[in-house]
Amino acid sequence: MKINGSQILIETLVEQGVDTVFGYPGGAILNIYDALYQNSDRIRHIITAHEQGAAHAADGYARATGRTGVVMATSGPGATNLVTGIATAFMDSVPMVAITANVPNSLIGLDSFQEVYIAGITMPITKHNFVVRKVEDLAPTVRRAFEIAESGRPGPVLIDITKDVTSAEYEFEPQPKMPRVKPALPGKDILQEIAGLIDSAKKPAILVGGGAQISGASDIVAELARKADIPAAHTLMAAGVLDYGEEHDLGLVGMHGNLSAGKAIANCDVLLAIGTRFSDRVATDKTRFAQKSKIVHIDIDAAEINKNVKSSLSVIGDVKEVLTALLPLVKAQKRPEWMAKVAEWKEMDYKPQDKDGVLRPHQIMRQITAALDEEAIIATDVGQHQMWAAQYCGKIKPRHFITSGGLGTMGYGFGASIGAQVAKPDSRVVMVTGDGSFHMNLNEMCTAVSFGLPIVVVVMNNHVLGMVRQWQTLFYGKRYSATTLDRQTDYVKLADAFGGLGFRATTEEEFKEVFAKALASGRPCIIDAVIDRDERVLPMIAPGCTIDEIIM
Repeated sequence: MKINGSQILIETLVEQGVDTVFGYPGGAILNIYDALYQNSDRIRHIITAHEQGAAHAADGYARATGRTGVVMATSGPGATNLVTGIATAFMDSVPMVAITANVPNSLIGLDSFQEVYIAGITMPITKHNFVVRKVEDLAPTVRRAFEIAESGRPGPVLIDITKDVTSAEYEFEPQPKMPRVKPALPGKDILQEIAGLIDSAKKPAILVGGGAQISGASDIVAELARKADIPAAHTLMAAGVLDYGEEHDLGLVGMHGNLSAGKAIANCDVLLAIGTRFSDRVATDKTRFAQKSKIVHIDIDAAEINKNVKSSLSVIGDVKEVLTALLPLVKAQKRPEWMAKVAEWKEMDYKPQDKDGVLRPHQIMRQITAALDEEAIIATDVGQHQMWAAQYCGKIKPRHFITSGGLGTMGYGFGASIGAQVAKPDSRVVMVTGDGSFHMNLNEMCTAVSFGLPIVVVVMNNHVLGMVRQWQTLFYGKRYSATTLDRQTDYVKLADAFGGLGFRATTEEEFKEVFAKALASGRPCIIDAVIDRDERVLPMIAPGCTIDEIIM
């Protein structure tokens, strides 16, 4: 059938299983939006307040579902407003396809109105990007973009389409979506060697990264830990892979991780590193990381092997498939002495204390966790609140803790919450943020209200840029340069102005009460949770230091 480029785009998106796109219209992309209007029964469009919010929403949708998120924007500033969201997805290996429209071919390179070379701008922060200047190339390009975004280590792909392509007609041939090819399984010899290392280890440990979550390997990781009696720590991106409080769970590792997690990795003799890139927030001193250990690194991306930390053995492959093949080869055993030592370290983990009449971050998370069921999703912005949420969120399922890890994007949380809530309408979504991060994208409250998304926003309000202030306290002689926020924002009135509900809490009892009201309302809500400006995220390992220099 002969149809125009905009309709070809819609048909190809439907082919790829897309049912929702996030975006913002403009002149160059008008033809595509006209096709969206005509196909609104097939693809739902969510307009956000800002293109950055749309990009984060597509990201949150992808993280909550494991499916590719799609975002659309017009040329020029519409396209450039996607950049932070694309980079966020790139750093955390999130499958996303960003579709931008550009000026017509005849105006390319002439500094035309709202013309920008978005493919060049985004080249370093995408797995690949395409410029479509011929209508006959459009359908194959879209199919290839989804294949790249979803294959191997996932990530964002950008497609820039000139406006004349969106109106030109061409013959469209439907095609079924092709299954994604996974890397071949490693040979049995290397798996036997790894199993032998694990079996003979006296003090093994597991480090679980975000790759385990992406591949859906949570159950197999837990089964391996139980079968071989191995304690396991997780990175920020793997929150939810292990059950909080389980015997083998050491919790968060790294700069703000548990002492027990750091001690286990520092003292183990075999470290099984699963789907992790050993970032500087995990391996705070790469030259002294797990020095006593033989490191076995399993990852789908060959570029990560020996990039940050040298391994003794490595396997390139899908984490779930590799572990599934490895598990039967590993001997079931108990390690009572090692687990007893781990239990000793767990007793030494930092435990925050309650204070009468004062609302503290761990109390906020305690009440959030107590009130939510296992299907709830917690999304965060970036800063102190992000670390508190990760440390104290309690039991949570894989893909139910959504945060920006690699890029550390302040303002990420609201867009991501919107995407997660659209993807999972029957799940409660709670966004944990700080007053610094929230001001960056609080405009997305209008999106939550307009689409009836009952997101509860919890603002840990300390009137400062908390994480930066913490560093200034510890390393800059308490010189609080530009981190004290003298803002007079009334979050209760703000919520009302947007059409939502607002609450305020200054004690744990007040927070418990207003959080229950917010959940029961079924409406978008903002809770102003007032905390002290000198609250710190503890424990902490300074950059370049090790677990032996931890600040408790």
